[in-house]
Amino acid sequence: MSTQTTPSGPSGNDSGYITGYLLVATPAMPDERFRRTVIYMCRHDADGALGLVVNRTVDDMTEADLYKQLEISPAAGADARPVILGGPVEVQRGFVLHSGDYKREETLSLADGQMGITGSLDIMRDMSAGTGPKQALLTLGHSGWGPGQLDRELVDNAWLVVPTDLDLVFGGDLQGKWGRALAKVDGRLGTDPGLMSHLSGRA
Repeated sequence: MSTQTTPSGPSGNDSGYITGYLLVATPAMPDERFRRTVIYMCRHDADGALGLVVNRTVDDMTEADLYKQLEISPAAGADARPVILGGPVEVQRGFVLHSGDYKREETLSLADGQMGITGSLDIMRDMSAGTGPKQALLTLGHSGWGPGQLDRELVDNAWLVVPTDLDLVFGGDLQGKWGRALAKVDGRLGTDPGLMSHLSGRA
């Protein structure tokens, strides 16, 4: 069963900010770096925005490879999971987007505590030891926007905004995430993104 989170208060739609939502590229997205991407929005406010792409991978790198580079014993199953390319900014910097059952002092709590983001090596050590979060994405890089930049892109119909679905964020079907996210925009879309071009810009 799918679990959706709908932020409320200052980070929700009432303010115009979309922290905690999924940002979905429209079929007309002009920037090749973000074409067919689904981005979890970690922060969006007057100072800008930061998000993590959840459906693109780092070429030829598994989680096990990243663990070994950091001289940490790989977590169980890490050799079968790809490292996620969170975006084109600071691609050498790592983040772990994870379920809310895990928290450290440095963890940024998201989606009313249902998710979190942690950027220290300690979470990977805990994952290696089997004491980490139940669900997690290891990412390199992030997607960033300056003050007002994302707001203008939303007005220009480059993106759609949908409530976060934890199953979609952490699910293993990376190629299917974009279509599944688009299907949430309107029940008429089904799985055919070509049907939704007239809905661009709705949030």
